[in-house]
Amino acid sequence: MMLGVKTSGTALACSHFLSPRAFPPTAVTLRHLNPYCSFRSIKMSAEQIVEHVVLFKAKPDADPSKLAAMVNNLNSLTSLNQVVHLSSGPLIRDRSSSFSFTHLLHSRYKSKSDLADYSAHPDHVSVVKQYVLPMVDDIMAVDWVPIEFSGPTGVPPGSAMRLTFLKLKENLGENEKSQVLSAVGGIKEKFPGIEQLTVGENFSPGRAKGFSIASIAVFKGVDELEALESQTELANEQKEKVKDFLDGVVVVDYAVLPTQSASL
Repeated sequence: MMLGVKTSGTALACSHFLSPRAFPPTAVTLRHLNPYCSFRSIKMSAEQIVEHVVLFKAKPDADPSKLAAMVNNLNSLTSLNQVVHLSSGPLIRDRSSSFSFTHLLHSRYKSKSDLADYSAHPDHVSVVKQYVLPMVDDIMAVDWVPIEFSGPTGVPPGSAMRLTFLKLKENLGENEKSQVLSAVGGIKEKFPGIEQLTVGENFSPGRAKGFSIASIAVFKGVDELEALESQTELANEQKEKVKDFLDGVVVVDYAVLPTQSASL
């Protein structure tokens, strides 16, 4: 989903994407690499998938029924021919201290041109104008082609995801960038609860608040995601590898809704 909303960019204190205690969790209560990378653990995938993630900050006085309508209409876009997978709903939590995102849209496409066609589709434009823009104060959107992709293109209902977005320090060299990509790409081997991991560089910088590296770790369910809480030491080891290269981190947790409708 691509929105023409002005965004504000606030740098976050440097913490690492993996550490479940890296940020004081802000629970959201809502009812109502690039091929240049040289590390061995990641290779270019024969199958290309384009990841598209939009984070929304709902207005504090937003009507819960209108938020539900926003989510339901975003989920209805899964019927568009360009869409391989699409899911939208409220976050489990936003672990980022300087942002207060409340909702997410995650979708997948076979190509960048399919993503562009989706963005320009009249149904998408109508949903954005009628249901999204009136409900949100802020957005962040990131698009990337995973360096390696394996497993199902759809994320099964009931799955949980940890989405991480990294802002690199200015004037960082390619070697340092490769080290960050290597650290992110290597987490699947260290955390067996991750069923699928995609990592890549954002190709839509105008909407990403300066965040340039993105990843999605997919878990079987929320329990498996929450199990990371017991692996703080291992997470901190990964954090140490890249913390000096980062200016900011956004981490959000999300559970794929069991149906297309949402109860907010």
